[in-house]
Amino acid sequence: MKIKEILELTPDELRARKRELREEVFHLRLQQQSGQLEKPSQLRLLRREIARLETVLTQKATPTAAPAAAPKPKAKATKAKAAPKAAKKSSK
Repeated sequence: MKIKEILELTPDELRARKRELREEVFHLRLQQQSGQLEKPSQLRLLRREIARLETVLTQKATPTAAPAAAPKPKAKATKAKAAPKAAKKSSK
């Protein structure tokens, strides 16, 4: 699913889709353990899609706060210049 499609889903639809994907990951892991998995990359793709769904669910669950005021510019820290090193006298 594209992110635009995920954003259009309701939280209940997102949870249902997440449940379906987790079941699919479970079955693919079983196939992997028995040596029957043809596309190991499919596991990675499913895990990433589950992460996208969880991210959108979290975003929809937390109310968006009012936009913060523009941050104040930080005062520039002035570095004190180090004193020049004294030349060592070589005694021979």
